[in-house]
Amino acid sequence: MLAVLRDRTYRRLFAAQVVALVGTGLATVALGLLAYDMAGSDAGSVLGTALAIKMAAYVLIAPAVGALADGLPRRALMLSADLTRAGVALLLPFVDQVWQVYVLVFLLQSASAVFTPAFQAVVPDVLPEERDYTRALSMSRLAYDLESLFSPALAAALLSLITYNWLFTGTALGFLASATLVVSVVLPPARPSTAGGAYAKATAGARLFRTVPALRALLALNLAVAAASAMVTVNSVVYVRDLLDLPTGALPLALGAYGAGSMTVALLLPRVLDRVPDRTVMLRGAGLLVVVFAGLGAVTTAGGGGWRWPALLVVWAAFGAACSMVLTPTGRLVTRSAPAGARTAAFAAQFSLSHGCWLLTYPLAGWLGATAGPGWAVAALGAITLGASLSAVRLWSTPPPHVHADLPAGHPHLRDARRVRSGWRHRHAGVADGAHAHP
Repeated sequence: MLAVLRDRTYRRLFAAQVVALVGTGLATVALGLLAYDMAGSDAGSVLGTALAIKMAAYVLIAPAVGALADGLPRRALMLSADLTRAGVALLLPFVDQVWQVYVLVFLLQSASAVFTPAFQAVVPDVLPEERDYTRALSMSRLAYDLESLFSPALAAALLSLITYNWLFTGTALGFLASATLVVSVVLPPARPSTAGGAYAKATAGARLFRTVPALRALLALNLAVAAASAMVTVNSVVYVRDLLDLPTGALPLALGAYGAGSMTVALLLPRVLDRVPDRTVMLRGAGLLVVVFAGLGAVTTAGGGGWRWPALLVVWAAFGAACSMVLTPTGRLVTRSAPAGARTAAFAAQFSLSHGCWLLTYPLAGWLGATAGPGWAVAALGAITLGASLSAVRLWSTPPPHVHADLPAGHPHLRDARRVRSGWRHRHAGVADGAHAHP
C-alpha cells in the first residue's frame, strides 16, 4: 500500500492531508472541552449545534465549488482554503460567547468545503491506475483516522502541560504546514467541466446521484455512517464526563478507540477489495453498524459497573471499523460512476450530500442526549441506521459481471454495457443477475 507514496506529487498531497487532519483532531478535542466549559452538562447540545453549522457550511459551499473549481487553478484554490482555516483557528482561543463559536466554526468549515472536494478530485488524476487509486483511498482513510487516534493521543499529552485553548494553535500550524506542501507541487489541470451555466454545473453532481443506482444507495449508506459517527463525536464527552464520571484525559482515549478501529480496517481493505466487490464490503459495514448500536444500548442503560468503560472503548472501536468499511471504497464508487468531465462535480456532490446527513444526525444526537438522555439518542440514531442500511440493500442491486450497470444515461460506455449485458443474459439463461458481480 505504501508504494503509492513513491509518486512525489501524491506523497506531498498526502502529507498535506495528514498534517491538516492532525490539527483538526486537536481542534475537535479543544471544541468539546470549550463547549463543556461554556455549557456544562449541556455541552452535547452546544457541540451538536456547532457541528450542525459545520455541516450546513459543507452542504451550501461544496456545490458552488463543483461549479467554480474547474475555472480556477487547483493549487491556488487549496492554498487559499488552508490559509483561511489557519486564520480562523487562531481566533478560536479568544471566544467567550457561544455565538462566536458558531460564527468561527462556519467560516472554518466553509474553507474546508473548498479544500476537500478539490483534493478528492485531483487524486484520481495524479494516480490514474485503479490499483494505485484504491491504495490511495486507504491511505486517505488512514489520514482521517489520525484525527481520531493520533491527534487525541497528542491532545492528551499536551493537556498535561498546557490548557486546551493552546490546542487551537496546533490546529493553525497544521493548516499552515498543509499550505506549504500544496505550494510545493504542480497539479494536473482540471478536466473540462460539465457543459452549461453555473446552476447546471452546481447541480450536475446531484443529478448524477439521482440517476445512478449505486450512488443512490451511497446516500443511504452516508446516513447510516452519519448516525454512528454523530454518537461518537457529539456524545463522547457526555459519556466520559457525565455517564461514567471519568477525568478529562479519558476523552481523547475514547475518540482514539474509534480511530483505532477505523485504521485497522483501512489497513486491511486494499487486499480485500482486490477480491471482494465494493458492494459486499460496504453493505456488510452498514449491517455491522446496526449490531454495534445494540451493544451501545446495553452500555448506556446499564446502571453501573466498572466494565462500562472498556465496553465503551470496544463499541467506539467497532463503530470506527464499520464506518471505515463503508467510507474507504466510496472514492472508487464515485470515480467509476462519473464521467471524467463530471468528476469534480460528483465529488462535490458526495461531499455536500453526505454532510447533509451529518447536518441531520449531529443536532439530533446532541439535542436528544441533552433533553431526553443518551438512551433515547441511541434508540433514535440506531433506528435511522437500520432503516438506511435496509434502503441501501434495496437500492443497490447487483449487475451481471463486468457490466457497469450503474453508468448514468448518456455515458459514452453505456451502449457497450447494454450489449455486454444482453450477451451475458443469452449465455447464462436461467442464472440470476448478480452472481459473482462486480461492484
